[in-house]
Amino acid sequence: MAGPKPVVVVGSINTDLVSVAERIPHVGETVLGSDFRIHPGGKGANQAVAVARLGYPVRMIGRVGTDSFGREARLHLEASGVDTECVGTSEGASGIAVICVSAKGENSIIVTPGANWNVGPADMERYLPVIRGAGIVLAQLEIPIESIEYLAQMCAREGIPFVLDPAPARELPKEIFKHIAWFTPNQSEAIFFTHGARNGESFDVQAVARELLLKGNHGVVLKRGEEGALVACSNGSVTAVPAFRVTAIDTTAAGDAFNGGFAVGLMKGMKPAQSAQFAAAVAGVSVTRRGAQPSMPTLNEVEQFIAEHAERVV
Repeated sequence: MAGPKPVVVVGSINTDLVSVAERIPHVGETVLGSDFRIHPGGKGANQAVAVARLGYPVRMIGRVGTDSFGREARLHLEASGVDTECVGTSEGASGIAVICVSAKGENSIIVTPGANWNVGPADMERYLPVIRGAGIVLAQLEIPIESIEYLAQMCAREGIPFVLDPAPARELPKEIFKHIAWFTPNQSEAIFFTHGARNGESFDVQAVARELLLKGNHGVVLKRGEEGALVACSNGSVTAVPAFRVTAIDTTAAGDAFNGGFAVGLMKGMKPAQSAQFAAAVAGVSVTRRGAQPSMPTLNEVEQFIAEHAERVV
């Protein structure tokens, strides 16, 4: 008997160089750090590892460089349970992210794409059978926009649900939105793609969700950190999902943890709002740990976390 259709993640594979300091420095300022660590990262790889740690099959389409960072990144993905058969190698540097984390868990990030910028339409065509076999395809914006557009069109043609995490926020072709099953911005990204909270206005979460749906998205999950999430569907349903109360020490990959959890929830047959609540629990555990991929919880850890916070479950 065939197993469940895998989640296929198309996106970035980076190495995170993480410095911890009392606070994030201002422009031109030097602050003394208290810790430095090297972690595997990249929004695509983070989401793939999040899915794998939850015990769900996942395949990654992306690229690493010929440097030591690329070799280590591939090995870590494989050790985490991610199928890397579709991860190619490009001559030169792998993707790198330089991250500063404050004592409050806030972060500031600079990403240098490296090999990620070579993930192109040719890769999508090469691995078309893999995409056709997916239950859901996840993507982000750390690979070229033309590749994202090509992938969205391919998923629409093949009838595969396409989930786009629009991070980091960049201009997108208008036509792409009609191909998106779930658009999952955080609050700042949602503002970038709409007229919400501009010119000193307060942030109207439901109005922003409606505006995003009017672009053509079939569904929107607006991630709001400690304020929870809002799930809005093209059929008119809107559900507010509360966050779980935790003490955050590093929010670096919270959004990636959420997206991985949301995809797994949908693939397990949960309704969108239930999937978002499950995703909020995955993110809730992740922010209590340092690092991106090292912070991703197992399914048992998430289930225990939900049981301990039963009063927050809707």
